[in-house]
Amino acid sequence: MFIYVLNKLLSLLVWLRYGKLPVNIKYYYRHTYMCQLRQWRFVIRDYFIKKPYKEISFSGEFGAELMFALPFAYWHHLNGTLKNTTSSLFTKEFYFFSPDHTEKFTARSDEGNYNFDLPRILYSQDYDMEKWVRVPLKEHYKNDFFVFDKPILIIANRYNTEWDGPPVSFFSLEILDEMITTLKDKFTIIYNRPKPQHLVPDHSLTYDLKDYEWIAEHHPEIHILSEMYRDNPHNAHHFNHFQMMAYSNADHFISIHGGTATFASYFGGTNLIFSKQGPEHHFHCFTKLFPQLSGAAILHAKTEDELRAYINSHFTKN
Repeated sequence: MFIYVLNKLLSLLVWLRYGKLPVNIKYYYRHTYMCQLRQWRFVIRDYFIKKPYKEISFSGEFGAELMFALPFAYWHHLNGTLKNTTSSLFTKEFYFFSPDHTEKFTARSDEGNYNFDLPRILYSQDYDMEKWVRVPLKEHYKNDFFVFDKPILIIANRYNTEWDGPPVSFFSLEILDEMITTLKDKFTIIYNRPKPQHLVPDHSLTYDLKDYEWIAEHHPEIHILSEMYRDNPHNAHHFNHFQMMAYSNADHFISIHGGTATFASYFGGTNLIFSKQGPEHHFHCFTKLFPQLSGAAILHAKTEDELRAYINSHFTKN
């Protein structure tokens, strides 16, 4: 009953402060207030007692985990209040700082996103967050293995269902051909679209773009990260670990809306994100949140023409 009344009061507050909002986003405003209120329960233990007590468990989307759960856990680590962390398979290396990390969840769920003990969930009108510190993945996983004569450019693609419908934001073979042809003389290009066996499944379905075969035929000089991992010459613990090693040695990224773009934003440099639509646009995630993940310069292209323009202005002339 208390939660029901609280939600109604928060909904009223949102209406009074922001007026009428689209149905598909107004709840996130209320969620922000809920997250902020929940943190008051921990003031004494977080700021005065400061002993390890915090148990952080997250089973939601990959992008949401990187945006909120991981920096929250790192804050508690630095604060001396982190006791343990629990997440999905293939995440131990993300939580390298955790004194006790458990890989428990074999699938990611929508329900897992709604952990109101985090500083935020999914999207917010306010990304000025306490108890949130960027995690130094790049510094931790920088290595001598991914080293080439030319600087590394990682093109990170995805091709899966979005909002229970067909793929919306992805690099088609035609766009890939344009990007690779334009940039391959200047960069060592690593192409990354993880195969299903390398991912923890969620509610989306992954389709076959036939991109691996196409790249091998038309641009055989391009490195495909999943093919590099097949022999695992550096003995990475899993594909996520291998990805972090590759990304840590790169300063240039072209990525796709979602967890793909969030991950690339952790590694500094410049990240050009192709995103045609989504709540991220309304909440200005690409200008207010993503740069905080590592200090990366974030560029957002909504159309293929904007994508081409950003490539010409920020990748071919640097």
